[in-house]
Amino acid sequence: MERITDISQLDITKQYSYADYLTWWFDDRVELIKGFIRKMAPAPNDCHQKSSFNFAYALGKFLKNKKCQVRFAP
Repeated sequence: MERITDISQLDITKQYSYADYLTWWFDDRVELIKGFIRKMAPAPNDCHQKSSFNFAYALGKFLKNKKCQVRFAP
């Protein structure tokens, strides 16, 4: 099976399988949804991660001993 090294080698209107996905060796972050390629948002940067954590931490302290809880995920 041919190794795909650039997203431009793919037809984004075509439906692909997981086996196809395993042949993709490029840096673009993509996922398959019902066989169709969807570009993913870039991973959060360090500043975003720190801000998110600080907000969740402060909210968690505020909600301590209350019924609500904070769930934190990137």
